[in-house]
Amino acid sequence: MKNSILTMTAIALIASAVVTGCNTSAQKVENAEDNVAAAEQDLTKANQEYLADLQKYREEVAMKIATNNKSIAEFNARMDNQKAEAKADYKKRIDAIQQKNSDMKKKLDEFKAESKEQWENFKAEFSRDMEDLGIAFKNMTTSSNK
Repeated sequence: MKNSILTMTAIALIASAVVTGCNTSAQKVENAEDNVAAAEQDLTKANQEYLADLQKYREEVAMKIATNNKSIAEFNARMDNQKAEAKADYKKRIDAIQQKNSDMKKKLDEFKAESKEQWENFKAEFSRDMEDLGIAFKNMTTSSNK
């Protein structure tokens, strides 16, 4: 009798362990599905933020390029009052700046990012180039005012 009670208890423990183990596997699968869904949401959110950042940056740069073009036109109008020899030098320099401005716009328009890291690298380099262009233009207008 003792053996049968011990045997029944052992069988009950083993059965409960098996049932509990199966339930845990189902819970693991459910948890994994939840994790995948959460990861997909995070990825979607990150992509939306990336695309918003890209669009915002493109708009900012487009405004800077438009401002540069306007300033170049104003500078060219002021050059009409300069001496012929100074006018030729300034014309050459402003043409180089104008070409760089156009190249920057084209570079941004043609950029196709395949990853956020690639976008961040492009953005850093492009911002540096835009800053250099701004400095060149500022130096140009400063030297024409002298």
